Amino acid sequence: MFFDLETTGTNILHDRIVEISMIKVYPDGSDCQRTIRVNPGIPISAEATAIHHITDADVADKPAFKEIAAALAESFLGCDIAGFNSNRFDVPMLSEEFARAGVDFDFTAPRYIDVQTIFHKKEQRTLTAAYRFYCDKDLEDAHSANADTRATYEVLMAQLDRYGDLPNDVDALSEFSSQNCNVDLIGRLVYDDNRREVINFGKYKGQLAEEVLSRDSGYLGWILQGDFPSDTKRCFRGIKTRIDSRKTK
Repeated sequence: MFFDLETTGTNILHDRIVEISMIKVYPDGSDCQRTIRVNPGIPISAEATAIHHITDADVADKPAFKEIAAALAESFLGCDIAGFNSNRFDVPMLSEEFARAGVDFDFTAPRYIDVQTIFHKKEQRTLTAAYRFYCDKDLEDAHSANADTRATYEVLMAQLDRYGDLPNDVDALSEFSSQNCNVDLIGRLVYDDNRREVINFGKYKGQLAEEVLSRDSGYLGWILQGDFPSDTKRCFRGIKTRIDSRKTK
């Protein structure tokens, strides 16, 4: 599933989705696409409108995200997920929206391919430049979700054709397009070489999460009360539950 979001702004915790475009690609190479606009329930920032050209009036009569969340989750079920800068922004944003809507979608199940990461590792450009570079086309309607989604799909196909060392395999592409081995979606926790969770920010950066949670009794509470995505909080809770379960054995 290729997808792209347009939002009220760039803050994953506080901004909201105003448009989502999806292209589902089937094993036989056929695809189907869909674009949905969403009433975010909050004003769209002028900076965001300047980029995607969607105004408050454009989405005033559209459904709220919670009204489409269950059907949207069903659309993603069983799919691997691809996008442009999707690992850092679109996937965490979608996760937060699902959490607010009370939809329990398992984001650990898909494999993720971030076309931007592949592009930056190979060429260091933007999506518009990537489209021109790989597809020899100008990207019309850049920053509309549908145009960006279709361009991302075409860029990945062109990348596979261009680079002989880029494997045409979802597992390998997912690994190649990952910047870090993240535990949570935004990388506040990462795995070390022994698959142990390591804190990746703040005063405990580089330390094993189990060790920190075991010795600092207030750290988990600070995380749970703090301005962190729900997925990050879930991962920290899971580590603490694992620690406590060992103590009871």
